[in-house]
Amino acid sequence: QVQVVESGGGLVQPGGSLRLSCAASGRIFRINAMGWYRQAPGKQRDLVAVISNSGSTNYSDSVKGRFTISSGSAKDTVFLQMNSLKPEDTAVYYCNAKGVNNRNYVSFDSWGQGTQVTVSS
Repeated sequence: QVQVVESGGGLVQPGGSLRLSCAASGRIFRINAMGWYRQAPGKQRDLVAVISNSGSTNYSDSVKGRFTISSGSAKDTVFLQMNSLKPEDTAVYYCNAKGVNNRNYVSFDSWGQGTQVTVSS
């Protein structure tokens, strides 16, 4: 079993910055990719940014140039630096980890509980 835990959400004014953190733990043999998704009220959950274990990244068009995803040295942690925040960035942000477990070498796809980000004056 793999657990994913996010932290770092909160309330910030438009134009401000926040840094989200996420850690995966448990029966992990290999992390293939970790990423951030967000879900605003009444909307579907959408990709924000993802980083592979080789370091390649992908961002949604709405956050390019403002958000930066990075991973820790052990590849089981991921960070999302969010700058120039806008009210439309308000959402619950979820961390996702994909990889292979070390129990039976089967793939896993695990989600955190989410952290609220509110951008408002």
